Amino acid sequence: MNPVGWSQVTNRLPTAVLVLADGRVFPGSGTGMTGQAIGEVCFNTAMTGYQEIMTDPSYTDQLVCFTFPHVGNVGTNPDDVENTSPVAGARAKGIILRAEITDSANWRSTQSLTDWLIEHSIIGITGIDTRALTAHIRENGMPHGIIAHDPNGKFDLDHLRQRAANWPGLVGADLAGQITTKKPHQWNETAWEWPDGFGKTESTSAHVVLIDYGVKRNIARLLASQGLQVSIVPASFSAEQILALKPDGIVLANGPGDPAATAKYASQVIRTLIDAKLPLFGICLGHQLLALALGGKTIKMDQGHHGANHPVKEIASGKVEIVSMNHGFAVQADSLPQEVTQTHVSLFDGSNCGLQMKDREVFSVQHHPEASPGPQDSFYVFERFAEMVLTNQKARATASA
Repeated sequence: MNPVGWSQVTNRLPTAVLVLADGRVFPGSGTGMTGQAIGEVCFNTAMTGYQEIMTDPSYTDQLVCFTFPHVGNVGTNPDDVENTSPVAGARAKGIILRAEITDSANWRSTQSLTDWLIEHSIIGITGIDTRALTAHIRENGMPHGIIAHDPNGKFDLDHLRQRAANWPGLVGADLAGQITTKKPHQWNETAWEWPDGFGKTESTSAHVVLIDYGVKRNIARLLASQGLQVSIVPASFSAEQILALKPDGIVLANGPGDPAATAKYASQVIRTLIDAKLPLFGICLGHQLLALALGGKTIKMDQGHHGANHPVKEIASGKVEIVSMNHGFAVQADSLPQEVTQTHVSLFDGSNCGLQMKDREVFSVQHHPEASPGPQDSFYVFERFAEMVLTNQKARATASA
């Protein structure tokens, strides 16, 4: 196994290596925690939002390679953390960078990325040829890999390759059940606004239950910003437990792992909630779980969609949105039953990015409408869901009067 690209990057001895299951080795400089991190290697094309990406629970058991070379120069802060789970592993396992992390220079920064990685026990490698790694992923799919960080530069490459090769991977893995909240709780924090930051809901018009498969904070915030009372419940909650909370609507959150594995216990719950005729909205993993509950199928993608510059077309209007994506599995559009309409499609590869039931107030999107790397093109789906919830609430109140 020959080191790749080391002479192109630095003339120092490596203090970290990235070893892929196929034996390919990328030496570089270690950052963050020392030790080893094993997972699926993916690349992310976003130019901003690295802290949100690294704390997104959807990246659980993944090593993120950033294609943008300068990551870390705006530092970190408590406001940009996205995971709500108390489980330490509910985030990316490792970070892979082209350039070394520089000192932060941003008015919102409270801590350097280097110190933040150490505090959050994230292992990283810098100084590698991320373009070569990205090309390798594009041509061969997302590999299993391991980052080893040792300041003494001692690495058993054969052992590391074997560990990566033996890692079971994400197919068949129910990670949502591992990282979900352990008990139900209320959420009232609203979206960040200049210059005051986050707010609190003072009054609510309706109550929604958010099923936590690995939810990001900003999903809960944007629901609260619509004036909704938000109850977050574990992924293991039964339909009876959820309906006992008397919700006016249901949200299926994002999350990590293989949707087919999580669907083994989630599908029946979702079908029962649909039969309750409540508005239901799914995001990312929630979108995939909804499709499976309705009889559709999901597939593992070769390289996945990870970035903040993905064009998605809303079929009905023809409108193109620039969205944030983070998924390694996708819904097979041709597997959807007749009572379901495809609503959104990726303009990169034509993959499914949204669905809606024809006779129910049930819809979902594959992308992350809560993310705002610049444009807020997809915030309208939260408004649409809130309108559905309020309309349905009034109709049920009138019917029972």
